[in-house]
Amino acid sequence: MTDAPEPGPALSDAFHVFDTTLRDGAQREGINLTVADKLTIARHLDDFGVGFIEGGWPGANPRDTEFFQRARTEIAFRHAQLVAFGATRKAGVRVEDDPQVAALLESQAPVVTLVAKSHVRHVELALRTTPEENLAMVRDTVAYLRAQGRRVFLDCEHFFDGYALDPAYAKEVVRTAREAGADVVVLCDTNGGMLPAQVAAVVRTVLADTGARLGIHAQDDTGCAVANTLAAVDAGATHVQCTANGYGERVGNSNLFPVVAALELKYGRRVLPEGKLAETTRISHAIAEVVNLTPSTHQPYVGVSAFAHKAGLHASAIKVDPDLYQHIDPALVGNSMRMLVSDMAGRASIELKGKELGFDLSGDRELVGRVVERVKERELAGYTYEAADASFELLLREEAEGRALRYFRVESWRAIVEDRPDGTHANEATVKLWAKGERLVATAEGNGPVHALDRALRVALERIYPELAGLELVDYKVRILEGRLGTGSITRVLVSTSDGQGEWSTVGVAENVIAASWQALDDAYAYGLMRAGVEPQE
Repeated sequence: MTDAPEPGPALSDAFHVFDTTLRDGAQREGINLTVADKLTIARHLDDFGVGFIEGGWPGANPRDTEFFQRARTEIAFRHAQLVAFGATRKAGVRVEDDPQVAALLESQAPVVTLVAKSHVRHVELALRTTPEENLAMVRDTVAYLRAQGRRVFLDCEHFFDGYALDPAYAKEVVRTAREAGADVVVLCDTNGGMLPAQVAAVVRTVLADTGARLGIHAQDDTGCAVANTLAAVDAGATHVQCTANGYGERVGNSNLFPVVAALELKYGRRVLPEGKLAETTRISHAIAEVVNLTPSTHQPYVGVSAFAHKAGLHASAIKVDPDLYQHIDPALVGNSMRMLVSDMAGRASIELKGKELGFDLSGDRELVGRVVERVKERELAGYTYEAADASFELLLREEAEGRALRYFRVESWRAIVEDRPDGTHANEATVKLWAKGERLVATAEGNGPVHALDRALRVALERIYPELAGLELVDYKVRILEGRLGTGSITRVLVSTSDGQGEWSTVGVAENVIAASWQALDDAYAYGLMRAGVEPQE
């Protein structure tokens, strides 16, 4: 298990963390950022402490042009410098007359990243110019922007493929950019086809042959973008280009968060301001919310499953020492360890999960044994407690206290779906309950039978328990478990509920979706009332 390295010297220009979420990351399928979205993400990235934030291509589209205009006045950058992205001058055009180059200056970004061709076939087929003119385009544009007071980085597009075809020309592009004044020349694995050993060999050779300061930009088409980035660092690169959560075209880019965590925790290299690494998980999830993509539960370092343990063998070891099955302390990246309860659970898993929920079970072997057996029995019937912590806590409390946590008693319920001649449907539910000695009957309609049942339950209970008014169902999942009953099947329902302060999940299992949903709702309401401090009545 890796502990935090000793604090290093203050951040300097010796190593760059360069984020391109707002430009390259925005090319991911399903992401469509507004200017307001881009401003919000830029604030998050600056708060995280990256050194450079590439905001987009001013002049290429109105959205990016507006972003740079607004960022100048709406964001007070504390850690990052804003970077404008663009291309070298067009072939046959004076750099002073190129409107795209002028737009880069008009953005007023202190740093400019230029993309240039370093693959001779791309020069001839895509740019339709000569290799010599391409070198002149690089030289002229870098020198011109430097003369205008801009810091310049050059992205060598398709560098690794170009190097494989014609290493001399690829290196000449790097050398030309360096001699014209580019601070960093970035080697781009644009097609994402490289492997770590290949990247390291090329970076090491180019560094020795050109003397340029090198960076790395890796796509993830082989699943090696993070490994390729770190391999380039091992070979001497001092500038890494990444995107938040690995967003990017096709399968994505090198993921900012594992790269930064590895650099700080594995290499002992200070690349963020002090204390910012602990913000990793929060920043990752905040950006996922802005782009409206569910955070990956299994993402390294920041996923909710990154430090989740299920097997009883693991739990037994973790009970002795968490270091035995965790490569770092999760708190270093703002995450936490979780114990999953399943039919694989042993006594140690139950004890650790109980401790996580506030129960000390270490001295009650009989209670732990009952809970283990009950979990295994219920999971055999189709329940799952890995994603239903609230239902597990209710089960644990029932075994520990000798009674179920009940706020109401069900007399009956029913849900009706009516097909009408005009093709519309009506969904109606009726519930009959007892709560605080009072019989409650309520009927409600909904968008579906489960929604109607939920509304009827609320209508019946909210007068008795006004705390329920603050609860909201935020997610609802149904899974058919085939083959559990011979040729038949049963249904599992997972419900996520929020009270505005937190969120919890409950599970129900039955032979039909309505009955399973009722169980999950019953647990959800009981848990919500318990969180609100209401004493059980039934």
